[in-house]
Amino acid sequence: MFESFFPKPKLFFPSVLLWAGLGIFIWYTVGDTVGAALGFALPEPEGEPIVGFYYFYTPSFLWFYAFYTVWSLIFSAFWFVVSPHKWQYWSILGSIFILFTTYFGVQVSVAINNWRRPFFDQFQQALTGDGSVSAADLYGLLLIFAQIAFVSVVVYVVTRFVVSHYVFRWRTAMNDFYMERWTRVRHIEGASQRVQEDTMRFASIMEGLGVAFVDAIMTLVAFLPVLWALSQYVTELPLVGEIPHALFTALIFWAVFGTGLLAIVGIKLPGLEFKNQRVEAAYRKELVYGEDNPDRAQPPTVVELFENVRKNYFRLYFHYMYFNIARSLYFQADNIYVSVLLVPTIVAGKITLGIWQQILTAFGQVSSSFQFLVSSWTTIVELISIYKRLHAFEAVFRGLELSDIEKNYLSSGGFAQSIPDPSPGAGGPDAVQTMEDPKKM
Repeated sequence: MFESFFPKPKLFFPSVLLWAGLGIFIWYTVGDTVGAALGFALPEPEGEPIVGFYYFYTPSFLWFYAFYTVWSLIFSAFWFVVSPHKWQYWSILGSIFILFTTYFGVQVSVAINNWRRPFFDQFQQALTGDGSVSAADLYGLLLIFAQIAFVSVVVYVVTRFVVSHYVFRWRTAMNDFYMERWTRVRHIEGASQRVQEDTMRFASIMEGLGVAFVDAIMTLVAFLPVLWALSQYVTELPLVGEIPHALFTALIFWAVFGTGLLAIVGIKLPGLEFKNQRVEAAYRKELVYGEDNPDRAQPPTVVELFENVRKNYFRLYFHYMYFNIARSLYFQADNIYVSVLLVPTIVAGKITLGIWQQILTAFGQVSSSFQFLVSSWTTIVELISIYKRLHAFEAVFRGLELSDIEKNYLSSGGFAQSIPDPSPGAGGPDAVQTMEDPKKM
């Protein structure tokens, strides 16, 4: 799955994390100093947030573009030299581009959040009827919103287009990887399904889930400083009282609580999904044999196999029931959580309508990012199930040790166990034989 597309995955992905972590550390520690020395990070106005298209080409942003480009090219050049790979331009440069466009898309959300304060403050002032806000003032701010929204549309379309091609290239790499070994895997039960269906599903899920995950990380990077700054307006929480950076602390607590809750109540789902594929495979295998052999797929056998399918589905429905109860209750409570936190601040008149809107948006963005596992858990479960099936498929033709559940999956008909055939004319030590079904011997 990963070896086909990325160079030396076991080393590549840790190097990505280390290099990205080092880059973030440099950026937030000495980044401004280095940028100023190079003439980029010039002093910018403090206090009110920057509103409008200028937000995207401030000196600090131009410095970020330069830093990101140089830092990424150094990383790419290293891997191009150390471990050249057929798909390196898509797997490395494509990943770098997607990370940048995703981060830029998040910055568009920050720019819109900056716009909310002046617009809603003027909106609030206009409702007083004192005539201090003209129609031209509001139209001007709406025009600024339209400019930012246009940028958002362009970034979204470009990102989705590139991601779609990126993921299909990944699927192509997996397909090529398996087809190059087709003579060794063609006798494995379900080989065609693994190569066609599972690679397709793996790619499609990665397209949605992968982008959502990257977007969640980039949103945290962009909005956490915003929420930290907005915490100065909220000093008191219901029941708790005054604490430093109250909003930030309350958000971390809520996100950790939700993630932990859903992880605990959904802990059985990945295994049940995989077992579901096992019983379905056993039922499908018997029906396939029955197409050519009238002695197979007899009513007693089919009834027994379908009963296993029914039991597993009903067990799955039960566990999803209490999982969905917990998730739904959490999300409903999440809708009013920040409003409850802001009641003492609103009653004390410490914030304006514009600041209130900024807090709601920033809190919602950061909260949804922290809750990525909560909102995506069912999709993650499906991806884990597909990963396990492909892993079992690869393990068979690699001769690797399987886990107990994967061995059971093999014996139920998910794949036929394979063994090297060293006999003359059998294709050498890499050739594969399919073990005979006991009922046919």
